[in-house]
Amino acid sequence: MKAVSTLDHIVRNIVSHYDNPLMNTSLVASVLLVAMALAAYEFAVYRLVSHRAFYNKSFNICIAVLPLFISTIILCLQSSLVITLGTIGALAIIRFRTAVKDPVDMVYLLWSIHIGISCGCQLYEVAVLTALAVTVFLLILDRFSLGRRPFVLVFHCGPEAEKAALETIRSVSRRSRVKSRNYTSDGMDYVVEFAAKDPAELTARLRETGVEKFSIIEYDSEDII
Repeated sequence: MKAVSTLDHIVRNIVSHYDNPLMNTSLVASVLLVAMALAAYEFAVYRLVSHRAFYNKSFNICIAVLPLFISTIILCLQSSLVITLGTIGALAIIRFRTAVKDPVDMVYLLWSIHIGISCGCQLYEVAVLTALAVTVFLLILDRFSLGRRPFVLVFHCGPEAEKAALETIRSVSRRSRVKSRNYTSDGMDYVVEFAAKDPAELTARLRETGVEKFSIIEYDSEDII
């Protein structure tokens, strides 16, 4: 009987901490308004900072709406132990199969979750300061370029200019690799991957080697620029 009494006392103590008598319409409205404002701010940051070739508006809408759901879920978790256990069970069976193509998108997803949790706990100052710090850091990292940029060179040349062209590429970039060779009756087509701070030097020197035509493509991750 003593063990049962102790267990009952523990359960009652846990349940008492989940009672939230302050839950009312004004609290829910204030949480949603702050979450909406911060979500709109994140929406704008993603649109302005993301310089990809194909802007994903659907994903941006998703990360803007997500904090509204998370903040109200946090409010529900604070109101009742029964709701907490039910919500945990419901969320445990949800599986999202959509792949995140850009690793940076994970930052914005975590940012949305952070906004929802912070607003749901009424920690507005934490949410605002974190949003400002993340924005500044993203802008700094977006402008900061470390090392050489990756490029792909596609060119066509005759047999007599093949050796000179490859030596010119190696002299400009110490990190170069032939990705493809295609031999035709009138010459050769090459695809070469290389890294350089500025491809202008290679462009000028390739013209002197007898290369008939070439293209230089800059790429960043999966986005072709």
